[in-house]
Amino acid sequence: MSTLSLETALDITRHALVASRELSTAPLTIAVLDAGGHLLSLQREDGASMLRPQIAIGKAWGAVALGKSSRVLAADAQQRPSFIAAVNTLAQGNVVPAPGGVLIRNSANEVIGAIGISGDASDIDEQCAIRGVQALGLVADAG
Repeated sequence: MSTLSLETALDITRHALVASRELSTAPLTIAVLDAGGHLLSLQREDGASMLRPQIAIGKAWGAVALGKSSRVLAADAQQRPSFIAAVNTLAQGNVVPAPGGVLIRNSANEVIGAIGISGDASDIDEQCAIRGVQALGLVADAG
């Protein structure tokens, strides 16, 4: 697989929601983007708060735009706050440097997209993202 299809994006989302139920998370919002940063799927569970779609997209978009997970971006924000602030200015505020944004790689290690999840603690969001990606035999690159 060299590209991410809508059906694959929806399957990743379904599996992330299965993980969410197993972990008893708060209501999640899940965004799946292709390698060009274009939104393929956005699912917001009942009860998810108002800004969750933008946060989920920002986690995924930052990951695919900069080629590293939002967890790594969060570490960068701690170590190089001026750089991340400048990048986020260039990105018009679309980068959310907090765990929950994971690159999706194929078996050839090519980035084919990213998933971003928001709604619970960032570490839990990330766990659901990883499990959703791995359930399809793809590689979840969380950094």
